[in-house]
Amino acid sequence: MGKWTDGAGSLVVPGVPAEVSLEVAASYRARRRGLLGRDGVAGALLIVRTNSVHTFGMRFAIDVAYLDRSFRVLSVVTMRPGRLGMVRPRGRHVLEAEAGAMAGWGVRAGVRVRVETGHPLGLTEDPAPGG
Repeated sequence: MGKWTDGAGSLVVPGVPAEVSLEVAASYRARRRGLLGRDGVAGALLIVRTNSVHTFGMRFAIDVAYLDRSFRVLSVVTMRPGRLGMVRPRGRHVLEAEAGAMAGWGVRAGVRVRVETGHPLGLTEDPAPGG
């Protein structure tokens, strides 16, 4: 597996013609901050190497998709501000977006998404080969 870095990219959902703009949070600082202090998000935020999130200090409700190591969606939940999400033992990464966005993109349990980044942003190797 390659090394993740903070940066930009796109989220590709099978069967959806448009790509979703994506921000990658890989460093400790970026992962810790997440969407805190923002009034919204254009596209989605991928937080790598985590299996739980919280919405303490958030200003808006978010959709949270828990992904396994092959980027298959384990579950999608909507979290209001001030909540603590459950730990997903098989989760390896988390996608966050404004509440309601993921349903519109077709992100749901069982779907395998793809993350595309340019070097040196994001992952320097394909995170989910063969899919």
